Amino acid sequence: MILTLLQSLFPLEPSAHTVAESPAKAEPASRLSIFEGYIGVLVIAFLVSLICTPIMRRMAVANGVIDRPSESRKVHRMPIAYLGGVAVYLGILAGIFYSYVAVKTDNLLIQWHPTKFLSMEGIHAPVPLSILLGLTVIMLVGVIDDVSGISPRVKIGGQLIAAAALAVDNVGVQLAAGLMLPVARTIGIPIAMHQGYETVLLNIPLPLGIPGIDHIPIDFVYWVGTGIIAFSVLGLCNASNLIDGLDGLLSGTTAITAAGLLVVSLGLALVDDGMRDAQRIVLCLALLGACLGFLPHNFNPATIFLGDAGSLMLGFCTCAIILTLGDTGKTWIVLAGLIMYALPIMDTALAIVRRKMEGKAISAADDQHLHHMIKRATGGVKSAVFSLYAIAAMFATLGASITLLRARFVYVLTLMLAAFIGVIAIKVARKKSIEAAAAAFDAARAAREAAQQPAMEPAGSKT
Repeated sequence: MILTLLQSLFPLEPSAHTVAESPAKAEPASRLSIFEGYIGVLVIAFLVSLICTPIMRRMAVANGVIDRPSESRKVHRMPIAYLGGVAVYLGILAGIFYSYVAVKTDNLLIQWHPTKFLSMEGIHAPVPLSILLGLTVIMLVGVIDDVSGISPRVKIGGQLIAAAALAVDNVGVQLAAGLMLPVARTIGIPIAMHQGYETVLLNIPLPLGIPGIDHIPIDFVYWVGTGIIAFSVLGLCNASNLIDGLDGLLSGTTAITAAGLLVVSLGLALVDDGMRDAQRIVLCLALLGACLGFLPHNFNPATIFLGDAGSLMLGFCTCAIILTLGDTGKTWIVLAGLIMYALPIMDTALAIVRRKMEGKAISAADDQHLHHMIKRATGGVKSAVFSLYAIAAMFATLGASITLLRARFVYVLTLMLAAFIGVIAIKVARKKSIEAAAAAFDAARAAREAAQQPAMEPAGSKT
């Protein structure tokens, strides 16, 4: 019902049957010229997030929505307000709504880039309402968790609902087509057209004897794409949540990633890649502006935290942008997006490996995340955060350069950097357990040596 109401208020993106080519297409001069046309989205998202953050802080303090440092692994030693994620959400939402209004203002608010992918009304495709619905669901689930606490199953359920909204609107589904269709053509599996898209159809026979209904067509590519969307949303949302452990860390690294994704999105718009070009630019600018507006309040010493409402939502928004990169079958650009967000992904992967090696549950909390290690090594929160910003910037640069350099070269550099960070992290995390094992071995050896020595005769005179 909510989705239908929003569709009546704002035009949805055109389907494959309603896309029309404009008679002429003028090539924009550069990425910078396209960026300047959309810069209003960045400004609106920045201002709304900047202004709403202190308001949400007052609301959190007044209602007791505060993070109390009751655990030793937490680096702050005074209560800090939650609900910062709501302010970031409002900033992202404001930037997107600005683009909705700009669609009908004939280049007054946004100077849309020239493209041949326009609707029959001659307008650019706006940000899909499914992304707004997903952002809202995840933000609300996070707020409930921040305020009163909910079970992990409920949080995962909210993330799956957001993933389902993307799948219904075909946001990211074509990523599966880019992976599967080349393989299907290579091995001779027939390709069919279904609802305007190329796919692999599986016809399930129905022995019901009803005339005209002898089988059910299953869009194999669509359902594989839906699985990829669900896995991606769960992975990136929780990766963002895990790395949110220092003041300004997640909001800053997400802003860096958004900047890298913006560079790639502007490049795709420059070559007129498809109907999602404008959507990606708007999402990147809204995400970047909202994070930058929140960062002054969240940077050390922080006065407000993102909470689960913010960390999960930032992961979802980043995931949605990365998924749309494969909308025209360019799966290698999706890999570029994952490289840009490699820091949270690596931290999560290392946490899983580390806990498996130690025989702990994957969900067990510890103080061996990358940000904990670097903080102990550098001796301060700010120095640790700046160090992680530098690592995030390296990954963002590598990901963005995949559109300028040979992809293989970028993959090799990324592999080396990730391996270097991963080995050092595992080595540092295992240091305590190695020292404990060595001490236990030394104690056992000393006990064996003591047992093997002959008992000393008691002192006394010989009679």
